Amino acid sequence: MALVGYARVSTLDQDHTTQIDRLKVAGCKKIFSEKKSGTSKKGRTALDECLNYLREGDTLVFTKIDRLARSSRDLHNLVHDLEDKGVTIMALDQAIDTRTPHGKAFLGMLAVFAEFETNIRKERQLEGIAKAKQEGAYTGRKPTAQAKRQEMEKLLAEGMSKPKIAKALGVSVASVYNVLKSAA
Repeated sequence: MALVGYARVSTLDQDHTTQIDRLKVAGCKKIFSEKKSGTSKKGRTALDECLNYLREGDTLVFTKIDRLARSSRDLHNLVHDLEDKGVTIMALDQAIDTRTPHGKAFLGMLAVFAEFETNIRKERQLEGIAKAKQEGAYTGRKPTAQAKRQEMEKLLAEGMSKPKIAKALGVSVASVYNVLKSAA
């Protein structure tokens, strides 16, 4: 039976050293870490490697439940898959240890709150963006491809292909097609 650690922060400028240190103190000999958003399981290669590494009797250890998953569905799916493998989980900052019935129950409750927190944050962001737009402070990204319409039309008239136009102007091929389609 091994304690296997998993540490995660959401962005590249964040640091997961404290999490890793705490996992070592907890007795984890093998630790997987990454800098990826936890809103989805997709694209989290260190988590995938960790899940493949775990064996029956192991315990997956992390500092907080939201380090593992922000979606209650992802969390429940992960826990279900781990239980099928005979792997338990433990969160250091919360009373979660799925080796006990109390830990399993608490896990379910915290999963709901982690997802709720994510949804509230999204709602606040959208409200902030709407307010900034109203005040004229948020205008969004400038349409780069539309600004290059004349150059695109000129290059197309000279016989250049749309993929080559995209490369020459530093825009996507889809943008070239969209801009030239709306010009016709």
